[in-house]
Amino acid sequence: MRKTFALLAATAVAIVPATAQVPQQQRATYLNPREVAEAQKQHPEVVAEFGGALTGPRATYAEGVGRRVAAYSGTANAGQVYRFTVLNSAVENAFAVPGGYVYITRQLMSIMNDEAELAFVMGHETGHIAANHAQARRSATANNSILGVLGSILGAVVGNNAFGNLISQSAQQFSKMRLLSFTRDQEYQADALGIRYIASAGYDANASATMLAQLTRSAALEARIQGGSNRSTPEWASTHPLSENRVAQAGQLARQTGRAGTGIRNRDGFLAQIDGITVDDDPEQGIIDGRSFTHPDLRLQFMVPTGFLMQNGTRAVTIQGSGGQAQFSGGRYTGSMENYIAEVLRGLTGGRTQIALGPMQQTSVNGIPATYVVGRANTSGGGVDVGVFAYRWDANTAYHFVTLTRAGQGVQPFASMFSSLRRITPGQAAAIRPRVIDVVTVQRGDTVQSLASRMAYRNFQQERFIAINGLAPNSQLLPGQKVKLVVYGTRRS
Repeated sequence: MRKTFALLAATAVAIVPATAQVPQQQRATYLNPREVAEAQKQHPEVVAEFGGALTGPRATYAEGVGRRVAAYSGTANAGQVYRFTVLNSAVENAFAVPGGYVYITRQLMSIMNDEAELAFVMGHETGHIAANHAQARRSATANNSILGVLGSILGAVVGNNAFGNLISQSAQQFSKMRLLSFTRDQEYQADALGIRYIASAGYDANASATMLAQLTRSAALEARIQGGSNRSTPEWASTHPLSENRVAQAGQLARQTGRAGTGIRNRDGFLAQIDGITVDDDPEQGIIDGRSFTHPDLRLQFMVPTGFLMQNGTRAVTIQGSGGQAQFSGGRYTGSMENYIAEVLRGLTGGRTQIALGPMQQTSVNGIPATYVVGRANTSGGGVDVGVFAYRWDANTAYHFVTLTRAGQGVQPFASMFSSLRRITPGQAAAIRPRVIDVVTVQRGDTVQSLASRMAYRNFQQERFIAINGLAPNSQLLPGQKVKLVVYGTRRS
């Protein structure tokens, strides 16, 4: 969550498996001019929503790899019409927008081990665009019942269809781009096209299989870690699980190209590019640590109840559990806190759904003035309790939780969370540092265990080291070998 806030949930299209034949491209195709114009218009909003875009040599390098692969997509003027952006997001993801825009997150790059794996991901997403898969995606109107803040992030409380009218206009801005799923056939085509592109570009086609294996390994570890964590599942893993046979399918297709095991991998060059890249949460957007969320720049912290999970987005933190779901956000305000809460409620419903509100109530939390209200919304799935708990942080800034629970529960499941919000000291804020990739050369005597002990985590150090480096549990390290560590870095000034 950054310094600027809005009620907007973040989702994206991820790479997933399927089975289908790959169409042969006989002649150059052109991108739809209307989709190109729409993608250009949406691009600044996408970048802002997903934490901003990386700039400098790292971004230039990733774009160069994408353009090299896209040149074999059969798209006319591919070098000019495709755009590749690295997003400052802690979610492992990549997605494509009709109109030639491909996005990949820094977190996904951090689990890759060479340039060929990056090329495959770029090729997969380019394949979606080149094959015009967007035309056959599900209609946006079919998903309107789960759009918006309450629909997208809170729908699981009483079922997706319960929030048909609780649709945020801001969330709709991205609905067409982000909430339309590809079919299994289209996903398999994108895999196959990506393999074809990277083989044509001179890369080792087997990078498709190693990249998919790396994703599988990362997902499995994340599932283990979540057993004792309050962080929610990465978007690509939760919405598009990898199939058990996807790696094998990719390996078979790679062998058919005749370039499996040959061609460019460029491991050292890739590792040099991601050396120092931020992983996990960026302190500028706040840090999740167990049950706590801490934002050093905003100087605030809160704790979620036991059993609830968090996901940190660019503009908000979402909280979910069996007792209900919520979102934390905020921004500047003028006037009274009652007016601020009214604006929040209007933003949630877009004026489409009436919420029967109880009285506004005043309180104080850890010395911070607060105002809250609970209301009842009648939906097709039954009654739902909607709560807004807002804090007057200073003369111009307010923060708030929006909660959704089953009718009759009110805000009680989140009472401890409301009372936990507090200010942190400058010293506490300064102690929060980012985690970054540190590429090191294995020295004589180094082992998996000794290097893993340097990982900047309190648990699963060895498992994380093995996963991020794509190693087998019994791997033996060799002097001169380069490996990735995750260590604490320095805050940007």
